[in-house]
Amino acid sequence: MEAVILEPTRTDGVMVINGREWMEDAKGNLVPLANVKPEDKLQDETVRKIIGFAKDLSAQIARFKRHTVADLASLNAIYEQEYGQTLGGKKGNTTYMTIDGRMRVVVQFADQVTFGPQIHVAKSLIDECLTEWAAEARPEIQAIVTRAFNTDKEGQINKSEIFMLLRLDIADARWQRAMDAIRDSIRVTGAKGYIRFYERENPNDEPVAITIDLAKA
Repeated sequence: MEAVILEPTRTDGVMVINGREWMEDAKGNLVPLANVKPEDKLQDETVRKIIGFAKDLSAQIARFKRHTVADLASLNAIYEQEYGQTLGGKKGNTTYMTIDGRMRVVVQFADQVTFGPQIHVAKSLIDECLTEWAAEARPEIQAIVTRAFNTDKEGQINKSEIFMLLRLDIADARWQRAMDAIRDSIRVTGAKGYIRFYERENPNDEPVAITIDLAKA
């Protein structure tokens, strides 16, 4: 039996077996490199190049975040040692600035919110109201309710639209009970931290965010 000599897969996705070049397709089958269409090979090379840059950038951002958190923690420790208290508000929200006020680092913590079973009681009461009001119900209210209770692919309801319901001024007693049920259903399960960066050219300019989010770059 002929020994199979398998060389390490190259960065271009090509593997060499017994001196012949192959590529693996999406089903795991080996396809001779000579049978791969030039345009497919070009697409493969382009995607591999982009993913390589993306992985390097992702690792760089992760290191940057770790260094930023460590630097701010060190600064907080100095203030605590010097003044006996930490920087930041009640929830740890803090703004750090340069002396000229042109650069700032903002640390914010947002509550992570879920809803308890009372939210289903609220939905039933709201449905009763909308059914009884029928044609008299304002279309925008019906739209908010629909968006609020439409679950996403993870089964989560729309938090921002739920909170929008709480701001509606409706005197109906059932609606008010529904709003009470929503308030009772709110559960704060933790907090998520955000670090944002701002800079302005001149003292009178509005601070401009330094974008790290790829979607907003």
